[in-house]
Amino acid sequence: MAFDIEMIKRVYAGLPAKIEAARKTLGRPLTLAEKILFSHLHENQPLEAFERAKNYVDFAPDRVAMQDATAQMALLQFMQAGRPIVAVPSTVHCDHLIQAKTGAKEDLDTALATNKEVYDFLASVSNKYGIGFWKPGAGIIHQVVLENYAFPGGMMIGTDSHTPNAGGLGMIAIGVGGADACDVMAGLPWELKWPKLIGIKLNGKMSGWTSAKDIILKVAGILTVKGGTGAIVEYFGEGADSLSATGKGTICNMGAEIGATCSLFAYDDKMGAYLSSTERADVAALANEVREHLRPDADVYDNPEKYYDQVIEIDLTELEPYVNGPFTPDLAWPISKFAEAVKANNWPEKLEVALIGSCTNSSYEDISRSASLAEQATAKGLKAKAEFTITPGSEQVRFTIERDGFLKTFDTLGGVVLANACGPCIGQWARHIDDPKRANSIITSFNRNFAKRNDGLSGTHAFVASPEVVTAFAIAGHLSFNPLTDTLKNEKGEDVKLDEPTGFELPPSGFAVDDPGFQPPAEDGSGVTIAVSPTSQRLQLLEPFAAWEGTDIKSLKLLIKAKGKCTTDHISMAGPWLKFRGHLDNISNNMLIGAVNYFNEKTDSVKNELTGEYGPVPATQRAYKAEGIGSVVVGDENYGEGSSREHAAMEPRHLGVRAILVKSFARIHETNLKKQGMLALTFADKEDYDKVQEDDTIDIVGLTSFAPGKPLTIILHHKDGGTDAFTVNHTYNEQQIEWFKAGGALNIIRKKFANG
Repeated sequence: MAFDIEMIKRVYAGLPAKIEAARKTLGRPLTLAEKILFSHLHENQPLEAFERAKNYVDFAPDRVAMQDATAQMALLQFMQAGRPIVAVPSTVHCDHLIQAKTGAKEDLDTALATNKEVYDFLASVSNKYGIGFWKPGAGIIHQVVLENYAFPGGMMIGTDSHTPNAGGLGMIAIGVGGADACDVMAGLPWELKWPKLIGIKLNGKMSGWTSAKDIILKVAGILTVKGGTGAIVEYFGEGADSLSATGKGTICNMGAEIGATCSLFAYDDKMGAYLSSTERADVAALANEVREHLRPDADVYDNPEKYYDQVIEIDLTELEPYVNGPFTPDLAWPISKFAEAVKANNWPEKLEVALIGSCTNSSYEDISRSASLAEQATAKGLKAKAEFTITPGSEQVRFTIERDGFLKTFDTLGGVVLANACGPCIGQWARHIDDPKRANSIITSFNRNFAKRNDGLSGTHAFVASPEVVTAFAIAGHLSFNPLTDTLKNEKGEDVKLDEPTGFELPPSGFAVDDPGFQPPAEDGSGVTIAVSPTSQRLQLLEPFAAWEGTDIKSLKLLIKAKGKCTTDHISMAGPWLKFRGHLDNISNNMLIGAVNYFNEKTDSVKNELTGEYGPVPATQRAYKAEGIGSVVVGDENYGEGSSREHAAMEPRHLGVRAILVKSFARIHETNLKKQGMLALTFADKEDYDKVQEDDTIDIVGLTSFAPGKPLTIILHHKDGGTDAFTVNHTYNEQQIEWFKAGGALNIIRKKFANG
């Protein structure tokens, strides 16, 4: 259940020779990221000196992990691939479909009843194809992976953007779309553009109120939400070795918020201790035998500027706690400046809800440090003045913290424990608010705080901080409070001050759990039946997308010109739409309803060129599809940032959008579009974005000679009879162009297996 020790032995056995070959090829020492990347090259990929960030490379990951919302579509695709069993160890984790309403037990019972059809499908398809199945309530995918599957020096892909959480155990773990997962489960190579490398040197050691979360919050402020795009972020230095394994996981998890391909730390004693504590002492012993290969070469430490494309240094002894937000995770405020920022920006000062936990911060260390504040607050006559919720990351953590009395401590303070699931972090939360339109503030220890992310309310100002700081704010009830310096009045009217939080990296009495919630697959799944009702509103078997017609694509309509930030939440919202993640046609009714239309500054309101009237984006596109008319979506910078959800690529494809033309793409979304046979194009001159008019008819020219590195041309036919033509770029390689021509990567996979 926990890990595949023979697979890990094989990985470690091959490390020395593969790493030495890579050193000889490059003629220099290697960073840790390079060691892992080179040791996981696919067998059909020749070893050569790659130019960073220029070449697409084929890899052979060790594992695949899928969360329930994205696993539905990934497995529906895999069912078409023709394999009897997955080619690599794979797991499904049921964590996204549980809505937080009243409390853990009630919410889990409701989810089991509401989502029975989906859970039964996931359990049966997992059982049939040799996939491990983690039941609802078992925990959040990233925490469960860290506790059971992650190992130093490994490579994993996962259908969730926070898959890099496993970097806390020295693993290259990368978030992908379901089509990528399908490829790997089908035994095909997985393709990645060779990443840049960002080195972050951590000096000194943290103390007091400062935690690992504050490191990534500061880094987000330095690099912004785009600064890590196309890069692996590698942390090193004495400060890195001083952090707990779960603290490292927190940092790697939130690397998704700077756009990083993934983040990772070198293997050290902290990782070894965590592996042993989670019943993987044999993995730690194996890792110790190859320790030198699980850390950067010595000269990388001595001369990092020679090996990384960018180097950032942070002194942990001087690091303050941070609070980031609102509306973006890279608006970073040191705690000493935060109260001033709240007043200067007129953000709602009253705190309405404080939420701790999630996949980012639900470790035993996080919970124990937060509980220490809750305990002393109660002793000093304080109660939580804001609504306060706790989301354990796994049943193992929940069981252990209940055994050790922390849940009772939170209850005494006024906290409510939610189910072991994503819940409010992804909008799966029944928000308690008197007027959903008014401005209000919440603070979380989660990772994302885009507008409407947590509760669907545009007036909610969401801030992100460490669990300790969030707990302190819950007690204070207002955002002008600085727990490092300020006092609070208790129930007796006395001024009291919170002491620094304390806690344990690992439970002194070890982890414990009665039922972790794991279902192993059948030894022989050939007799397992997967039933998907043709009348189901939750699940829908897939039909192959049509192949390219072999010509330039002309007479397209402009569906929407999106203005500003357009994340995958804007393109395909979560929350109530999660129930349709296995039904492509139904979920397509949320396509781009959160995007702001450049021409009227409204969401879900675009001009239908057939009628001249304004209406919802999905309905407008369905009208075009009914008439056999394709369309183009135009977007701004970093289009598709955020979650890895491939529905944001599949929905436009399903409804007849032919191309997405933007100033720049987020990495995962660009790949997802390519996988589905879409054209993912970027303006060669970003100012050409301004030339796109609302009533344009659009031609895409140059497809008959579509080739890597060769630009295409866009011709805009304006309503007044004028035209504009300009160059657009793409990053398609030969294989990806074949995906486009075939109508999608899955069509090629199906053909390969059909032909044996």
